[in-house]
Order: sequence, then structure tokens, then C-alpha cells
Amino acid sequence: MSAVLFIEHATGDGHAIGEIRINAEKSLNALTLEMVDLIQPQLDRWRDDDRIVALFMDSAGDKAFCAGGDIVNLYKAMSSNEGDFPEQFFTREYRLDYTLHTYPKPIICWGSGIVMGGGMGLMNGCSHRVVTETSHLAMPEVTIGLYPDVGGSWFLNRMPGGTGLFLGLTGNPINAADALFLGLADRVLTSDMREGLMQRLQSEAWTGDAGGVVSRVLRELEAECRDTFQAMPAPIRAHEALIREVTSHDRVEEVVAALLAVESDDKWVKRAQKAISHGSPLSIKMIHRQLQRCRHMSLREVFQHELELSIQCCRHRELQEGVRALLIDKDGQPNWTFPTVEAVEPSFMDGLFESPWSTNPLADL
Repeated sequence: MSAVLFIEHATGDGHAIGEIRINAEKSLNALTLEMVDLIQPQLDRWRDDDRIVALFMDSAGDKAFCAGGDIVNLYKAMSSNEGDFPEQFFTREYRLDYTLHTYPKPIICWGSGIVMGGGMGLMNGCSHRVVTETSHLAMPEVTIGLYPDVGGSWFLNRMPGGTGLFLGLTGNPINAADALFLGLADRVLTSDMREGLMQRLQSEAWTGDAGGVVSRVLRELEAECRDTFQAMPAPIRAHEALIREVTSHDRVEEVVAALLAVESDDKWVKRAQKAISHGSPLSIKMIHRQLQRCRHMSLREVFQHELELSIQCCRHRELQEGVRALLIDKDGQPNWTFPTVEAVEPSFMDGLFESPWSTNPLADL
């Protein structure tokens, strides 16, 4: 069975909706290089096919849209120090994400269940992002010695009041209500509406603006289930003032200290404190610097700079050690390169932000 299924759903007026279904339920639809290499050429074909009016990206099962990238194979490549898998994986993954961001036809992403890491990259590239009552979004790279990539340097910077930095540093989860508040989702539907959504799209007349058709259908369906979500808590929005206060410092060391100094029995706050105290000190410094340097970059520049940083991360031990502790040996005891944020050597940090090439592999975006 193919790792990605491509299905064309005929519409009543002779057009078709192209469905991209990630098909790896056992691995929570984690994004592999094979999947990337299947999806990219299909996007190119459908872009030039006048019969295809819109795309629908979803996944097998109900647990996850996509729980991240292929970290295990990345770890194997780093451990063996053989081959160019890291460069190939990140280059092709980011190219795919950029293609989604700039695609000329509407793409609906059904972001139900777990959406993390590489899944966030796919989802945020789509023009119409749908979340449900089961959606669990996060960028938890601080726990493995990486940083929120796949365009995270772009979309975290566009969140209100320091929330992007806060979520990058803590990896705190995001539900449907907060996804709408943060601009990470466009519409919220119940998880049992997926088939009904496709049927509605098939019944539409696609003679005008395709994006407008998709927007109207999603708006009408959302109105049908609005009562379901009115009582949903939005913890990030509820803690907006705290997040703004904690992140309003010039140095990331001060941000960390301010968060850890908060005295609270609030489980959400305690979770953030635990994450930032156990996460990679190098990642904490990296995340803060990366968001600052990408603040005014174009989307194209963001992906180019993310590629440089990601490849540099693969050349040092921090990412490998984080993946080992969390996903391979699962001992939960990473031996980080630096014991504290204050101990991170400036020269080491500077080296991570140098380009490994004279010509970036994504220079042609």
C-alpha cells in the first residue's frame, strides 16, 4: 500500500477535487522522504490540470493528521555519519512546504487529531486550514534539541503578543479554539464532518473563484456546528497577559527566568515551566535568535535560512542526543551540550547560523 494515496473526486459540473491522503496510520502519519517525493510531483501535475479545481489534504485514521517528520531515519543518518540524508530530507521537505504556501489552487487541510512538527509545516502551507475538537497542535522541537522549522520561523513570528516565542520555547499544545485565535487555523468543524465536507464540495458549481467556493462551504458548515465549540476552553488566549509579560524581555535568559519565577498551581503554566526547564538550553537560545533574525524576511528567505540552520543542527550532537533520549532509548534523560541557557557559548551559537554552502540548495525557490 502506498504511503500516500491520491484520489480524484468528481464534481457534478465535470471538474474534480484532488485528495492527498497520508497513509501511515501506525506511525501517526509521520512525514517521510518517500511521502514528500510522492506529494511534490502530484502537486505539480494537479497545478497544470484544468479539471482539478481544489485540493484536499488529509490522512488515514482519526488519531493524527501528521505527528511530525521522519526523525528516526534522521537519527540513523546522523549516528552513522554516512550519506546526505539530512540535507536531502530537509531540502525536499521545505520545498514541498513552500509549494503549498504558494500554490495557485485552494488547498483544504483537515488538521484533525495530532498535528506536530512536519505536520504543522504541511498544514500551515494550505490556504484553508480546518481543525476539529480532537486537534492537538504543537511545535515541541525544544525537547529534542532542534527549533520550530518547516516555516515555524514564519508563522510563529505572526502570532500576537509574544505567543509565538512562548510556544516555541515551551512546545505547549494548541487546541482548536486557540488555533483560531493564533491564526493557525481558518475554520473549526466537528471530526465527523469530513465526508460531508467532501460531498458538499463535489456538489458545488466551480465556474467562478475556486477559493471563494471553498471559503463559503467551510463557513456554512462551521455555522452548523458553532454551538459545539462555544464552550471550548482556550488556554493560550486565557493566558495572553501572562505570555506577553513573560516574553517582554530583550534576552532569552530573562524570558526563561521570568517564566520559572511565576508562582502558580495552574497546570498549563506548570507544564510550560517543566518544558522550558527540561528542554535543550541550546535550542532555547537558537529559537529566540532564529525568530529575531527571520522577523522581516520573506517566506522564501525563511525557508532558505531554516535549511542552513537545520543542516548545521544535524552536524552537532545536540539533536542526535535529544532524539535518542526521547524517541530511541526513551530514557528521558538527555545529556545536553550546555547545562544552562547562560552557559551556551556565543561562538558555538554563531557557528550554527553560518551557511554550510556557497549556494543554498533552495536558492531557486
